[in-house]
Amino acid sequence: MGRIATAAIVSLWVIPVSILVNRIVPDPYMDEIFHIPQAQKYCNGDFMSWDPMITTPPGLYYLSLVQVAALFPIKYFLQLASSFPEACSTAVLRSINGVLAVLCSMLVYDIIAHLRPALDDRKSTLFATVLTLYPLHWFFTFLYYTDVASLTAVLAMYLACLKKKYLFSALLGAMAVFIRQTNIIWMLFVACSEVIDITMAHQKDSVEVDDLKASNQRTIPSTVNAGVNVSSNLRKRKSKGNAKSNKPPYWKSTSSTSQTSGLLHEIQAIVLTSWRIKWELLVSFSPFFFVLLAFVAFLFWNGSVVLGAKEAHVVSPHFAQIMYFSLVSALLAAPLHFTIGHVLDVFWSFWKNRLLGGFLLLSALIASLLSVHFFSIAHPYLLADNRHYTFYLWRKIIKVHWSMKYLLVPFYVYSWFSIFRLLDKTRRRIWILAYFFATSAVLIPAPLIEFRYYTIPFYFFILHTDIDNRRSLLLIGILYTILNIFTMTMFLFRPFHWDHESGVQRFIW
Repeated sequence: MGRIATAAIVSLWVIPVSILVNRIVPDPYMDEIFHIPQAQKYCNGDFMSWDPMITTPPGLYYLSLVQVAALFPIKYFLQLASSFPEACSTAVLRSINGVLAVLCSMLVYDIIAHLRPALDDRKSTLFATVLTLYPLHWFFTFLYYTDVASLTAVLAMYLACLKKKYLFSALLGAMAVFIRQTNIIWMLFVACSEVIDITMAHQKDSVEVDDLKASNQRTIPSTVNAGVNVSSNLRKRKSKGNAKSNKPPYWKSTSSTSQTSGLLHEIQAIVLTSWRIKWELLVSFSPFFFVLLAFVAFLFWNGSVVLGAKEAHVVSPHFAQIMYFSLVSALLAAPLHFTIGHVLDVFWSFWKNRLLGGFLLLSALIASLLSVHFFSIAHPYLLADNRHYTFYLWRKIIKVHWSMKYLLVPFYVYSWFSIFRLLDKTRRRIWILAYFFATSAVLIPAPLIEFRYYTIPFYFFILHTDIDNRRSLLLIGILYTILNIFTMTMFLFRPFHWDHESGVQRFIW
């Protein structure tokens, strides 16, 4: 019921806003001037032509063909289109993202329900609805970009993996990579996450079996009464085990925290257990390995990660990018990060172990200062294109004074430690480390500051936080609604013109 309710609520704004956008901006805009003509070539049966300015694979175009094929009989019957290519209008192609946004909301709901079965339907529905309002995801629902399709494919892959459908998950992973190349990192992260869950669950079962055997050896019955007591104890132990099994094995509990509190202990346990069940893991996750091999083959064939515009998307050591991600993500979940209670909780986590905490804090500050000093890249697109909000954030905040990029470092560091602290309440530390590496692997090579790139890592973060109060969710929802109204108003009703180029320009993320 909650899944249907979530989809219905999302449809309530997807449909009218899509109509409004297509009415005011009927022609392709920004990156759409590359994507829409390319998709229309596919509609005409021309699968060999390729626009050299397009950097991503054609996965979105094939999804669009499926949608157009489903809609064409209806449009032909209503005399809205006399041929298949005619049905591939800008509005129809954009609508695929509206459909995917609704599907994405249902996937988010299912993931929440799977990760947190104790959460009631109303809170799960509210949580999923709020996440669908995430500004970067919401805005590009109404344009023909790859972001919504990319997120939907990645979340579908993750949900399938959580449900132990590994072959299906790998196929969805291949589709996600076919939409956007960097999703290969998220496919590996999803597989790695599941390996962590499986190995830690195996270790937990082994520990419980050993404890049970030891307990039985200590309590061998010598009388009938003793036998009754032992069987009673075993029944109690079994009932407690069943109660524990209601909680997903990958959801961190207080008991498991004490057993696997150290990162090194978790790594050791995973390595040893993985070796013990290596054949089971190899069979289960071999589909992911084949997708990875196909991607490596693509890299050798293409000579680069991106397909087109290779000179503008050269892999660069943009370490400052993960600093920007942390602060943007913290601000877009401000009710979680900037309450007095949480700030004190973050600092208390350092104070409990002052030696280790001080070392980590000092190391993070030094690494962040080095990142913004030596590895802060100003891409030509960022400096020249005043249609993007990042253009103004760069000029008015980061570059307003030479010292500003250094003054922001404490906020970057706090944001990352706040993210780690929130995840540490629900996930194992090895999972958090894998998440950080995956996020870094996606963002650091990207020379251009694009907040769109932050969407998938943000979703993986927020889905694994232990939000359980409506107040925080409502505050985040209000924040997103305000941002969405502002950005869409600026996009639709505040156009401007360039002196050196004809046409209407609009503000965009």
